[in-house]
Amino acid sequence: MELLSEPVKDEPSEREIVMRYKVLIADDNAFVRTALHKIFERERDFHVCAVVENGREAIEEACRVHPDLIVLDLAMPVMNGLEAARVLRQSMPDVPLIIYSASPEQVSQQVAESIGISGLISKSDRVSVLINAARGMLRREAA
Repeated sequence: MELLSEPVKDEPSEREIVMRYKVLIADDNAFVRTALHKIFERERDFHVCAVVENGREAIEEACRVHPDLIVLDLAMPVMNGLEAARVLRQSMPDVPLIIYSASPEQVSQQVAESIGISGLISKSDRVSVLINAARGMLRREAA
């Protein structure tokens, strides 16, 4: 019988186990959708479960895939981010909703809070602002 020099791992160590949060991205700009998809997928704790072009598709996909986080553009065709957020908040009251927009200042903090939007983030901010905000919201929800 030969002895192995390294122990055999039956289960992953605690360091190897990573909770992956499912993210749904809704933006009418294909470049932004692709960029956000790549950015979130590079992070060990995120997995993009759906990428859509408008608010109506965001609602349909959210009901199908049950994301942990939804990132919505403000100005989208068919249904904008605010309209979608109102519907999503009713059906998924615990899922953080982030409006990620070129013009988040178009939405007052009071309106955002009344709808149940968790965060307003500008596309001109560093992407780390979005990622850090998402992590913070999801950790609060998990606590």
